[in-house]
Amino acid sequence: MPVRAVCVLNGDVTGTVFFDQKDEKSPVVLSGEVNGLQKGLHGFHVHEFGDNTNGCTSAGAHFNPQKQEHGAPDAAVRHVGDLGNIEATSSGGATKVCIQDSQISLVGPNSIIGRTLVVHADPDDLGIGGHELSKTTGNAGARIACGVIGLAKL
Repeated sequence: MPVRAVCVLNGDVTGTVFFDQKDEKSPVVLSGEVNGLQKGLHGFHVHEFGDNTNGCTSAGAHFNPQKQEHGAPDAAVRHVGDLGNIEATSSGGATKVCIQDSQISLVGPNSIIGRTLVVHADPDDLGIGGHELSKTTGNAGARIACGVIGLAKL
């Protein structure tokens, strides 16, 4: 049975992202937009906690139930919450989100319901940048917007 979730992003930038999954074996399709980003790539991750009491910092680390190193969305080794980058083609406008991912889920052990979606200030180096943070965060910089992922009406 299909499941839908939504995340309203707030912070230095804003936006709304929907998550759709046809059934528990299907990939999750993300769609929506983020408004106000600077031109370029921005890390895009699901973090472990749905706690935004101290802004985006209380959301914890990337959602990583298998205790893997950080990587690209298509890498064999990655955090479940590693969704790569979104790209703003101009500064300040609307950046479309269109991602399909087979690691996250809206049901079961890899469910992202109740966790936080975070937009970062800098590009995610996908774990291959050579920086000391590459294998944990992708060296994606500050958390500039976040929101808790919740169930949505179909």
